[in-house]
Amino acid sequence: MNSSSLPGPRHLLRVAESCPLGAATTLAELAGDPHPRLALLRAREPVSWVPELDGWLVTRRDLALSVMRDAETFTVDDPRFSTARVVGPSMLSLDGDQHTRHREPFNSPFRPRAVRDGFAAFIERETDRLVTALEPTGAVELRRAFAGPLAVAVVTEALGLVGTDGDTVLAWYDSIVQSVSDITAGHEAGPAGVAAYARLRTAVEATVADRNASSLLVSAAGQLSVPEVASNAAVLMFGGIETTEAMITNALLHLLRHPDQLALVRADSNLLDGAIEESLRLEPGAAVVDRYATRDTVLGPATIHRGDLVTVSLTGANRDPAVFPDPDVFDVRRENARLQLAFAHGPHHCLAAHLARLETRIALRHLLERLPALRLDPDRPAAPYGLVFRKPATLHVRWDRTARPDFGATGVLPTR
Repeated sequence: MNSSSLPGPRHLLRVAESCPLGAATTLAELAGDPHPRLALLRAREPVSWVPELDGWLVTRRDLALSVMRDAETFTVDDPRFSTARVVGPSMLSLDGDQHTRHREPFNSPFRPRAVRDGFAAFIERETDRLVTALEPTGAVELRRAFAGPLAVAVVTEALGLVGTDGDTVLAWYDSIVQSVSDITAGHEAGPAGVAAYARLRTAVEATVADRNASSLLVSAAGQLSVPEVASNAAVLMFGGIETTEAMITNALLHLLRHPDQLALVRADSNLLDGAIEESLRLEPGAAVVDRYATRDTVLGPATIHRGDLVTVSLTGANRDPAVFPDPDVFDVRRENARLQLAFAHGPHHCLAAHLARLETRIALRHLLERLPALRLDPDRPAAPYGLVFRKPATLHVRWDRTARPDFGATGVLPTR
C-alpha cells in the first residue's frame, strides 16, 4: 500500500468533526476503565473516528462481526500491522491464500479432541505442581506465581523448542509483547523485542534441524520455510501465553469479586465453563483487533476510506446490550455468554481457543478446590488495565492454610 492510498488531512478533519465523542476519547481512558466510554460510543457513534488511535473504533457487535468476517475489505495484511513489524509475516498478519497456507499446518493439534488428548494430562500435572507449592503459603500474587507460569509451561510443551525452558520462553515473550504494545500505542519499539525474536528464531532452526525433536514446529516445517515456522511460533507463543494468563487472572478476579456467583460455581461445578465465558465477555484478554480498509466502503453510519485503520473493540462488542441484557453484570448462568468475541471471529479466530479454555478450566478447578476460603487481598486491590491486552498487573490473594486434603476420597483429584 502506498502513501497515496492513505486519507488526507482535510478528510480526517471532516471525519473528526462528525465524531465528537471519538474526538474526546483518550488512550488513557481506553486503557484504564474503558467501559463507560465504549458504551457511549456504541450507543451514539458505533463506528467513530478516534484521533488518538488515528483510526476508526468499532464498538457495536454486529458491525464488529462484519469487519472480522470480511477479510477482503478489512485486512490485516498491511505494513502498519504491529505484530508483523516485530516478528514478520505470519498467520496473524496475512489474509487469503497466504493466510491459509501459514495456518493450515497448525490446525490439527488445536482441534478439541487433539487438545484433550495431547495436553490435558500435562496441564493437570503442571497445575498440581504449581498449586502444591502455593498451598502452605496462604498468600500470593497469583498472576506471576501461577497463571503466567502455567501458560508458559503449556506453550513451551506445545512448541517443543530444543534447548529452552519456561524462563527463557517467558523472557522472549515479555520482550516481544512490549515491542508490539509500544508500536500499537504509536511509539518506537525498543531493540529488546527484535533481539528476543532473533533468539526464538535460532531455537526454531535448531528444533527443526534436530532429527530427534518431535513437535508441531517440526511437522509444520514440512509445509513452511524455517523463517515462516519461526514467525508462526512467535505468534503461538505470544497468543498462548497472553490469552491464557489473562483468562485465568481475569476469571478468578471476577469470581472473587462476586461471592454470590462464586457460591453458585462451588455448588454446581458445571457452571465453571459459564463463569469462564462470562469473564471472557466482560473483560477479553485482547481488547482490540486491527484491520485496514482495502477500498472505500460504508460501515454502519461511517464512510471508511481506503487505507483507514479500523480497530474493532472486542471489549465494546462483548457488552452490546442488543445481544447481552444487563451487559455489565457478571452472571455465570448467562445463557448466551458463549457469543462473546474474545477469541475474535472469522478467518482469524484464535487458533488455540480450545487449549486456552482447557487450561483455564483446569486451573480454576484446582485453585477453588485446594485453597480454602480463597479471597482477594483487601490491602492490594486489583483491576484490569491495558489498551491492547487487558488483565490486572497483579492479583494478590489469600486463603486459609491447612494440611493438604486427600481429594482421592471424593474423586475430585487423584491421590498421589
